[in-house]
Amino acid sequence: MKATQKNFAGLAQKAARDCRLFYFCGPDEAGASDAAAKIASLLPAGEKVELAGSDLRRDPVRLADEARSTSLFGDRRQIHVRSAGDEVHDAVETLLASPVDGWPVLIVATSATDKSRVAKLLADRGDALVVMFHPPELRSIAGAVRDWADTAGVRLNSELAERIARSTALDTRMARSEIEKLALYLDASPQAPRSADAAALDAVCAQSEDDGMSSLVNAVLGGNTARLAGELARFAEQEMNPVGLLLAFERRCAQLAALAGRLGNRSDTVAFVEEETAARRIFFRDKADILVQLKRWRGARLERLVARLAGLHAALLADSRNAPLILTQGLTEIARAAAR
Repeated sequence: MKATQKNFAGLAQKAARDCRLFYFCGPDEAGASDAAAKIASLLPAGEKVELAGSDLRRDPVRLADEARSTSLFGDRRQIHVRSAGDEVHDAVETLLASPVDGWPVLIVATSATDKSRVAKLLADRGDALVVMFHPPELRSIAGAVRDWADTAGVRLNSELAERIARSTALDTRMARSEIEKLALYLDASPQAPRSADAAALDAVCAQSEDDGMSSLVNAVLGGNTARLAGELARFAEQEMNPVGLLLAFERRCAQLAALAGRLGNRSDTVAFVEEETAARRIFFRDKADILVQLKRWRGARLERLVARLAGLHAALLADSRNAPLILTQGLTEIARAAAR
């Protein structure tokens, strides 16, 4: 069956009870991961088996084998897969052909959509769930931050909630982590709530979007080759996580895709970006960079960029030892393309 981002929460209980295969996709990788975690929490507890899509592409039979296998200790199992695009198509097809139901399989597919080949295999099945997640808006994430803070015993006003949402680039996993750190710092709990202020956030929370990754994101997507060498040197010196950095690029591309969709055929990009900034869908400090990037990356060029990032993601997962070099080469190519 197929669900939407809006009705997923209401269907989660039924899906966890009736389905054995879950496919979460779309440009909001954090939202898809949250959905997988939600379903996992509703399933009977058991051994968690993690598989990479690149491994299943090379060995399509392995997914069915793992889903049918018994835990070393005889416990239940959950099979969790992270993939890019349609690389697990053959593995899913093999799994569906198995006469044995097996353990539940949860797939988070980066850079895939509900129109992908895998999604088409599952959408009409009663024992499968397909959900696509789109990038959230600042207002909705800020509201969620306040809800998580209330649950943790941390009192936040709207301004501080928005600051956490922006500093984590609307990534729900990072935002929850910031709330957890804040609760620990304040010694807050539901039984003993504490009020947070700007000083507390300064002490424990992320200082800038994607922990300082935004300047490299802007240099690459803006085609600023003069700054590129220095930014890549900083990436190496600070030992930034290559996959984490690539996710920052994917989030920005998802934002550009959403903006391009709203822009449509309008010719006045400057006025459009001003309107989006006033509506708080663009952070005011990002306005100039997004304006440049929106002019460079639209239509077919943006589609090719998304495909290139998906390929880079798969390459990083397949060769973690050489991930920094692979990412550096890939980002250099993208920056040169943006500069043309």
